[in-house]
Amino acid sequence: MNSQENKRGKRLTGGVLTLLVVGMIGLSFASAPLYRLFCQVTGFGGTTQVAEQDAVEVLDRVMTVRFNADISRDLDWDFRPLQTSVDVQVGATELIYFRATNRSAHQLVGTATFNVTPLKAGIYFNKIECFCFTEQTLAPGESVDMAVSFFIDPDIANDQNLDDVRTITLSYTFFPVGVSESRRGGALKSSLVS
Repeated sequence: MNSQENKRGKRLTGGVLTLLVVGMIGLSFASAPLYRLFCQVTGFGGTTQVAEQDAVEVLDRVMTVRFNADISRDLDWDFRPLQTSVDVQVGATELIYFRATNRSAHQLVGTATFNVTPLKAGIYFNKIECFCFTEQTLAPGESVDMAVSFFIDPDIANDQNLDDVRTITLSYTFFPVGVSESRRGGALKSSLVS
């Protein structure tokens, strides 16, 4: 092998390694949005669906939906559902409220994440209106009632894996905006209401 072929081989190897590194960096930035899209499409991890209108059919099957509210320890808010649970017909649209109150002496901004349990029910839980992933700004002592409008997709009746499900829990966790992800792993204040 002559030196010109050796140089060409090294350049090719260097180019391939550079493309590999750039590709890995690109995938790392795309992984969170791609995972979020995967969860939204499949309901994986209890991710709910988003609907633009009510269901077209209401079934006789009634399910109980319970509500859970958690807060990161880094957010000095009180956060709770205004009702503990509702019994709702599959396909019927329901409107419920959560209340958040800023207990601190200064303005705080928070944003909520959500999921449902059992996880396998996520693909059938449709939200029409929700405060999740929208920043909520509260002045000191201010309270706000936040609406969630939802329905359970009538297609749940066709999924034999969900025949045993009679209760679904909708959970929200509020985090302060601007707090690093590493601090978000801390303790949560919970107000699960049974």
